[in-house]
Amino acid sequence: MAQLIIRGGTVVTAEGRRRADVAVDGGRISAIEDALPASADAREVDAGGLLVLPGVVDVHTHTRVASDAEPDRFFQDSVAAAHGGTTTFLSFNNPGTGIGGSGSLATDLREWRGLTEGDAAIDYGVSLVVTAEHSSPVEELHALIDSGVPTFKAFMVYDFGVSDAVLLGMLGAAARGGGMLEVHCENRTMLEANTARLLAEGNVAPRFHAASRPPPVEAEATHRAIRLAEAADAPLYVVHLSSAEALEQVRWGRSRGLPVFAETCPHYLALDESKYELVDEEAARYVISPPLRAPADRDALWDGLADSSLALVATDHVPDRVAVEKQSWRESFDRISNGGPGIETLLAVVYNEGVVRGRITIERMVDVLSTTPARLFGLNSKGAIEVGRDADLVLFDPTERRTLRAAELHHTSDYSPYEGMDLAGWVRSVLVRGEFVIRESHFVGRRGFGQFQGRRLTWA
Repeated sequence: MAQLIIRGGTVVTAEGRRRADVAVDGGRISAIEDALPASADAREVDAGGLLVLPGVVDVHTHTRVASDAEPDRFFQDSVAAAHGGTTTFLSFNNPGTGIGGSGSLATDLREWRGLTEGDAAIDYGVSLVVTAEHSSPVEELHALIDSGVPTFKAFMVYDFGVSDAVLLGMLGAAARGGGMLEVHCENRTMLEANTARLLAEGNVAPRFHAASRPPPVEAEATHRAIRLAEAADAPLYVVHLSSAEALEQVRWGRSRGLPVFAETCPHYLALDESKYELVDEEAARYVISPPLRAPADRDALWDGLADSSLALVATDHVPDRVAVEKQSWRESFDRISNGGPGIETLLAVVYNEGVVRGRITIERMVDVLSTTPARLFGLNSKGAIEVGRDADLVLFDPTERRTLRAAELHHTSDYSPYEGMDLAGWVRSVLVRGEFVIRESHFVGRRGFGQFQGRRLTWA
């Protein structure tokens, strides 16, 4: 017997769309039919005129854990994600998110779990970050994969970045255990030389952040990471790919039959480097790594999504604030906290910039926001509207028009990089495991409803 029937909406999957009713029982989808019979025991929701989408799966966030000074920040960002149609998110525990480096990945996981347990409004998980401080990360991987954390991230830059030797070992060890390494691909030598030269020349303003990290910095490191993965006989996941040059390296690897996957982010799909010409305090809002690129790069990324060279879109959400973390723009561009908020606006921006503008189909949007991220990251009950899957559903109104204002968002940042963007389409209601979390744009969920997602990569 169905507990809930969502009636008369247009159900969209990665394979197609059709008008259908969706029945939910025990938190899972129990039937999808053209016209389900009425049930005296079932609640009914009229979805006429709405799109019924699978919940968005955001696999790249830097959501900060609760602290004594800010006890609601993890919870609040999970609520913001729900408002935007995200029903599951994965977070990193990198420096800056509130977890101290312990030297042990297992200890880091216990600490992160302890600080997030009972705090999220939607389902969540973690990808552990490997840093130069970890004494024996390779030896820990298999036990962590067996415990339900099969994805890890390493940086090729920053003071906590790792060497190529460590990358090679991590790639191989993860692959042998059924896991996957995510890599932030930038060339440390080129970046540091560019930064030193610009600072010596007195070029310290926020706009020079982009000049320090031109596309070759990203492209060379992307190629090198692919070669290391090939040598290790391992899959590789490239995070936040931003440029046409780096995309060509991914295409090169995939043309060789290598299991290379890459994400891009909504800011690279909707914005461009002209933001760095704003006055310094505003330009600092767009200091992210890699930086925003030229319009031609943006167009190339849309082509990469359309032809499946790029696997998915994720936010790289960093809840920085203009009034706090971004104030270091007054010193020099290399001191500015890298990152910007996006956990609440992922679906709206990709739908508006992709589907409405005819760059991708709505089926492809569902694939890159829900189905593929769930598959690649081992969220095997998520990401699709199928019988037996979790009833993580978004009721989306394609006719609603909004102008995006940060003051109306719910995240812990104090700005949005998309301020003033006119959007076609908006999230109306959101269900997680068959329960409303957002109903008619109002939060009706509760803290702690979200469940930690133990994961297994069935494809690896």
